[in-house]
Amino acid sequence: MVENKTTARLCRTFLVWCLSLSLSFSLSFADAVHPEVHLIPVSTTKNGVTSKNRKRIMPDPATEPPVMDPVYEALLYCNIPGVAERSMEGHAPHHFKLVSVHVFIRHGDRYPLYAIPKTKRPEIDCTLVANRKPYHSKLEAFVSHMSKGSGASFESPLHSLPLYSSHQLCEMGELTQTGVVQHLQNGQLLRDIYLKKHKLLPSDWAAEQLHLETTGKSRTLQSGLALLYGFLPDFDWKKVYFRHQPSALFCSGNCYCPLRNQYLEKEQRRQYLLRLNNRQLERTYEEMARIVDIPTKQLRAANPIDSLLCLFCHNVSFPCTKNGCITMDHFKVIKTHQIEDERERQEKKLYLGYALLGAHPILNQTVSRMQHTAEGRKEGLFTLYSAHDVTLAPILSALGLTGARFPRFAARLVFELWQDREKPREHSVRILYDGVDITFHTSFCQDHHRRSPKPMCPLENLVRFIKKDMFVALGGGSTNYYEACHREGF
Repeated sequence: MVENKTTARLCRTFLVWCLSLSLSFSLSFADAVHPEVHLIPVSTTKNGVTSKNRKRIMPDPATEPPVMDPVYEALLYCNIPGVAERSMEGHAPHHFKLVSVHVFIRHGDRYPLYAIPKTKRPEIDCTLVANRKPYHSKLEAFVSHMSKGSGASFESPLHSLPLYSSHQLCEMGELTQTGVVQHLQNGQLLRDIYLKKHKLLPSDWAAEQLHLETTGKSRTLQSGLALLYGFLPDFDWKKVYFRHQPSALFCSGNCYCPLRNQYLEKEQRRQYLLRLNNRQLERTYEEMARIVDIPTKQLRAANPIDSLLCLFCHNVSFPCTKNGCITMDHFKVIKTHQIEDERERQEKKLYLGYALLGAHPILNQTVSRMQHTAEGRKEGLFTLYSAHDVTLAPILSALGLTGARFPRFAARLVFELWQDREKPREHSVRILYDGVDITFHTSFCQDHHRRSPKPMCPLENLVRFIKKDMFVALGGGSTNYYEACHREGF
């Protein structure tokens, strides 16, 4: 028990240290020449960072540990609200006009999906109250507005889901107050940029100017509503309609793809072999299984990192039994394995095949919406997809962003469409991940500056990538999604 209290104190100390940094950490990219350098958005702090620094992305190896630190990575994953965030959304040369925005989010902080057998469930309160941290100035107004939405018209089965969390002891997978605050912050940040600065929507915006989709989980619906409320406070319920996506890939009517499933099976086999060869991980599972007095196989099946991450993010001590305590050392070993798995996943390229096929339907839908806007249509000026880590991760990989961190709680991936006022028929795109402009790290625009003097990435580059280059990357001579999915021979 003493060791466990010490672990909790160390966690709290490390958390304070990290939050004291005046940076908004989001995304690391390995540079070909300087692999230790990461691109990080600089944020303002009370200690005073100049406005010039606030708006730029700069390589600064001093902001991250010199070697991989699983505790540091876990804190980034938690995405604990508190540090004022500055982002690169909405930045473009003055003669460009913002014409549409497409936002993909991962749901906010949630209660675990799995429980460690023979241990007490984490006592985390999922009611939304003003006297508990983290807090947001719009939290009470959000709860009040949600209580008026019982007659909201959502696509089935979304109408049967609660609009906000209300259980004193969270249910499995339920969105926490932290998760709500994360997306209220996301929504408010996007409001300040896209509505107040760029006037993306008129004050009398119409229902058809929004396009909203979510999976059938309460945590994604509630995350979407929290972001929407931060973006459009006190919105008219009659103008808001969430569509239901049965698949976490948001593949609509194009979900059947045999080759994608083959890639996934190969990828899962790779994960299994990596775990099998990690003796330190196996010994850690054996120690933890002894502590909670269950077979090691049963402990592995319970995915203990899911529960431990929740406890870690909420600064709650790890479980103890008469046989001892699960410690920070156990947590570090499992988290380190997760990070190593991510690294090997990018190297082996099996996941890339899965990602290209898994992400194509939603990316194709997104680029089609952009093309419609470029033609002058006014529908879907703001699109929101409220989704999961398994939605965002394939999109990031498919775009060629191999250095991107795994989607944290409340991660956001934004596609912006811009029109050149001097040449109104020309449109450009920007892509941002957690506030960082990653456009020129994508496979379709990474060499743009070597080929063109234009300051922005042309929409045509993204269209060509979705319609053609994604299939070229898969090999096999396929020219469309159906052919690629049904190609014989892996």
